[in-house]
Amino acid sequence: MSRIVAARAVFPANVYRQDEITEVLADAILGDGPEAAPRRELMRRLHGAAEVRTRHLALPLERYHDLGGFQAANDVWIEVGRRLGVEAVSAALAAAGLGPSDVDLIATTSVTGLAVPSLDARIAGPLGLRDDVKRMPLFGLGCVAGVAGIARIHDYLRGHPDDVAVLLSVELCSLTFQRDDSSTANLVGSGLFGDGAAAVVLVGERRATEIGHGRAAQVRATRSRLYPGSERVMGWDVGGSGFRLVLAATVPDIVDTYLRDDVEAFLAGHGLTVADVDTWIAHPGGPKVIEAILRALDLKPYALDVTRRSLASVGNLSSSSVLHVLQATLADRDPGAPSRPAVMLAMGPGFCSELVLVDL
Repeated sequence: MSRIVAARAVFPANVYRQDEITEVLADAILGDGPEAAPRRELMRRLHGAAEVRTRHLALPLERYHDLGGFQAANDVWIEVGRRLGVEAVSAALAAAGLGPSDVDLIATTSVTGLAVPSLDARIAGPLGLRDDVKRMPLFGLGCVAGVAGIARIHDYLRGHPDDVAVLLSVELCSLTFQRDDSSTANLVGSGLFGDGAAAVVLVGERRATEIGHGRAAQVRATRSRLYPGSERVMGWDVGGSGFRLVLAATVPDIVDTYLRDDVEAFLAGHGLTVADVDTWIAHPGGPKVIEAILRALDLKPYALDVTRRSLASVGNLSSSSVLHVLQATLADRDPGAPSRPAVMLAMGPGFCSELVLVDL
């Protein structure tokens, strides 16, 4: 088995109240003419319903009106993402009592920018990673990638029990807002998504014992699921202006339809039921998705309080969000208490879900 020994989220220094962001982005997306008034009112309602209080942005808010095209936005993604990536990995390794030279594998994920060479190569030198570090860049998984990344690293560590691996997520969602798109999907996205990065350090079973992390959270099993006929539920249409959001209103319906059966089958394979799970580490897709998870799994309203707090304080960070929730969950853990089952879960483009069973 693999062990999760540290998780750290970091954010750009630019932080704003939701109402401040709403007005500036409304000007950028809709303009201020009388014909824009109805859409502006809709945008205010959608942003107000997102249950987001504050968000961090890659750039000062006033720069979004004249940011430029896709290349300009992507250049910012590389610059800011590189800086946040170094900060997140450094913080997570320090929390784990490890150094950059200990890292055998680094997996990086993002769905808000592109770079060749990939982000892991661009941070390897500043971090001081070994020149023989294994690199695994992931793209296209979106919100599900935080959980999927942990699952794939777990697969690797089962075969490399002496190794140290790092998962880095960098998501600068604000750089994808479309300034010529007054669609409901773009208005919803402009009120929901924030910017941030997160890193998680995992170690193989033998390495965990060697470095004194034998009581760290243990990954027991993983499960992946693709849902039929759902490719257009969530994702990007990629064009000259960059990433144009695809977001259907049916996401909560898919949760209602599939999640309970998936989770029950997954847990049953390990002799557990939903009632046996003490802790749920869920991606904060949005208020309706959170409610759908609670409803589908018949959980108490407080079961996803950490997820709700993450959404309120930083917004939906795509793949980084569930790792932010993981950090808060690990911080609340009593290291002297007996371990109990927890489930990490997220959904994203595909449309798909990822589940990870953890003993906390």
